[in-house]
Amino acid sequence: MSRLLPLSVLAALALTACAPAQLAGPVVQVPTFEARSMHLSSLTLAPAGGLPGGGQGAAAGLELTVQMYNPNPFPVRLHSFSADLFLTGQRAAALILPDVALPARGTATQTVQASVPVNLNVAAEWLKVARGQAVPYRVDGSFTADLGALGQPTFGPLTLVQGQWRQAPVLP
Repeated sequence: MSRLLPLSVLAALALTACAPAQLAGPVVQVPTFEARSMHLSSLTLAPAGGLPGGGQGAAAGLELTVQMYNPNPFPVRLHSFSADLFLTGQRAAALILPDVALPARGTATQTVQASVPVNLNVAAEWLKVARGQAVPYRVDGSFTADLGALGQPTFGPLTLVQGQWRQAPVLP
């Protein structure tokens, strides 16, 4: 029995010496996000009760393109995205981003198209965007990363992207 302990210690040391050098630092780095474009494609300002005949109320058509970067030396699949769009600090919409596979130290681009309800709290901000005026925005969210044998940690909530949203007017 006394010989087994030294052999097990030697085996553990040998296995530790074989560990990849990339894992010596932080095991997993959080992927980064950059907004490539944001576009308000439509803005319908209808009464809060909707339109006669059962149509929807006020809504904004939104297209957001995000580039994601994986700083890790292994591929990562991001899923279960849950995000909120804020205009001038006020929550404007909930967004669901599609799952994405990021190659090791690589990028991927995703586009989200959504029709989001416009409420009175942020209607003025949507109008500013529709008229071509600059509006500060940010997208806060959380997501799960599938890291294979390393597990499935959830990151967030954190700010994914932020900036000034200004585009060509869609309304006079």
